[in-house]
Amino acid sequence: MRKFFLSFIALSMALVSCKEEIDTSARYVFVDHTVASYLESQPCYSEYLEMTKVVPMSPRSKSTVYQLLTARGNYTCFAPTNDAIKTYFGQLVEEGLITEPTWEGFPSEHKADSIRQVIVKNSIIDGGDLESQRYTLAMLPTEQNSELPLPNINDHKLTITWPNNMPDSLYINGECAIDGKNRDIPLINGVIHQVHKVIAPKDINCTIYIQEILDKREEGLLVFFKCLQACDLIKELSLIRDEVYEMKYQNGEIEDFEDYMSKGFSDKSGNSNSDAISPEHRKYGFTLFAEKDDFWRSQGIDPLASDVPEKVTQWIIDNQKYLTEETFLTDDNFSSENHILYQWATYHILPMRIPANKLVYHCNEVGYSITTPTRYSIPVFEWYPTMGKRRLLKLFESKESEGVYLNRFPNLDNGIYGTGHELSCDVDKVGCLVMREDELANVTDIENACIYPIDAPLAYDNATRDNLGKERIRFDGMALFPEAITNGIRRADSQEDKYQHVYIPANKVYQYFDNMSILSDETNFIYFNGYRINWANYTQDEMKAIGRFDIMFTLPPVPKRGTYELRYKTLATGARGIVQIYFGNDPDRLHAAGIPIDMTKGIVDSFGESATWADLDDSGRDEDGIIDVDHKLRNHGLMKAARHEVHESNVSLTARDDSRQTRHILVRETLDPNETYYVRFKSVLDSEKKELYMDYMEWCPKEIYDNPMTPEDVW
Repeated sequence: MRKFFLSFIALSMALVSCKEEIDTSARYVFVDHTVASYLESQPCYSEYLEMTKVVPMSPRSKSTVYQLLTARGNYTCFAPTNDAIKTYFGQLVEEGLITEPTWEGFPSEHKADSIRQVIVKNSIIDGGDLESQRYTLAMLPTEQNSELPLPNINDHKLTITWPNNMPDSLYINGECAIDGKNRDIPLINGVIHQVHKVIAPKDINCTIYIQEILDKREEGLLVFFKCLQACDLIKELSLIRDEVYEMKYQNGEIEDFEDYMSKGFSDKSGNSNSDAISPEHRKYGFTLFAEKDDFWRSQGIDPLASDVPEKVTQWIIDNQKYLTEETFLTDDNFSSENHILYQWATYHILPMRIPANKLVYHCNEVGYSITTPTRYSIPVFEWYPTMGKRRLLKLFESKESEGVYLNRFPNLDNGIYGTGHELSCDVDKVGCLVMREDELANVTDIENACIYPIDAPLAYDNATRDNLGKERIRFDGMALFPEAITNGIRRADSQEDKYQHVYIPANKVYQYFDNMSILSDETNFIYFNGYRINWANYTQDEMKAIGRFDIMFTLPPVPKRGTYELRYKTLATGARGIVQIYFGNDPDRLHAAGIPIDMTKGIVDSFGESATWADLDDSGRDEDGIIDVDHKLRNHGLMKAARHEVHESNVSLTARDDSRQTRHILVRETLDPNETYYVRFKSVLDSEKKELYMDYMEWCPKEIYDNPMTPEDVW
């Protein structure tokens, strides 16, 4: 009798208009509903429900989205009301796409089907087998314009906005409000949030987006876009996906790597599946940073003027926003790669699509916890080569910076017994704030790009080059690959196997990463994401290869001509192999970089001389004692790992305090910023079951590692 009574109450509540407030204390009454049956019980979703019944899951499938929503799973549904759909039809009338705001107004059934797919497929996220991937409000990212970790079933990632002046309000893609009452409705196979506007990102490429703004003469970032147009760069921003890879994947030529544990890989993640999954797509992407038109007006340049490129060129010259020792063209041949405007413009573009919450990676740096994701601590950095001439652009965020900056060079408390925090920043080294929350930022409608306004002019001038040249540049292995960032592979916020263990096919199948060549058919390469796993790596992730591995990477450029060290960090386990490393600027004729490295040895065994960890550890030593030990290690081509990151499960243990971790000094040479350098890792063993391990590498200039006044910092 009690069961019948509760079911009656559940049905009664479900039949109430979904515009009324749902009593959160009684949400358990919906546990008898699937997403599909709940939609059926609510009259205000009748239009949306009928669409789910006719929209197929894919062109090759007869199954409908409705059938998906009846099945077991973890679905997040942002369900539009009938009124929201009616309003959307009104927008389509205004745009001239249909003649009246009804289904009769569509010019063809094909057009009607495409609109049904837009409405339905953009509203649903399939969370796979993990209940943690049902996105209740408590699980949504809290940074403005952050992307949800998983894409919707239209393969588009939605963004979340929490207006600062309306803490209870929440928007999808910046404009689709989630209802303040009908949200977080728990169901057998997911959760529903009601929305009052259809989620329908334009999904246009960057070329079309910029051209539309130019055609409308729409102010905001018009000056920058006019410069891109003059340099003939807009057409380069049209690429969306690699259709050759797409076809190979659909035809089954891109295979997964099954049961990798049996093939020799070690894995402490507790993965029960032991399959590494190949990427479904190989998308292209771009990130653009642009000065606002307000800035250019302050410089006397009218965004609506016909001679904007000429005036910006003259502004670059007058303000010396270039490298003075280089020779440039300054005529009206803006599309030449040697033109001063072309090089200025390309320094504003990264060849990867970086969402707002991935501009830098907060993970396991000292003082940070993933459980409080917006409480930042010590600085985190990225250095990426830009489009055009390969020059480094630095991305930086710390607790003190209060935002992500480009080319910020602060004063840090990075002494041996310092805190690692930012102390201050000189006025001329503050850099450019990335205005992720600005109304001109576009992180939703452009399929292959993100565009961010910046609050100060950006240029690769003498000061920028010199400041970059005075830094130790640490680059995570996955930072080498624009494809990893664009395709959501690097540091994916998901514990699903297909995101935790990503198999990158060998070159004989298809070269997925442009900056990585797998030179041996016997090499198998997997990216281990490490999301919410307490691994002792920089940002916790790592790259591995087994077999008779032979892999070559293209390295980022050095900032200026000078003597540098190239370093390679290892973490010793018995699963590792022995690797010979090669280096140079001719990929076909690289020279050996030192003797082979036995990756099973930690820093004590690598140092030798009958040492123990107590002989090398920082514990109990004053600054002079620590410097002396570091000097002895360097004489052997070794360094301890950095103090920057910790074990999340033991925040008092930094990587520098871990005897398994070592930085190996591979190269000490004079290098040129105009050269491209390569590093090759080749197994010296016959074993097919020994690993190559890759976490990060470093460029370090001589004035850092051999500074007689200030020893290199431990961070």
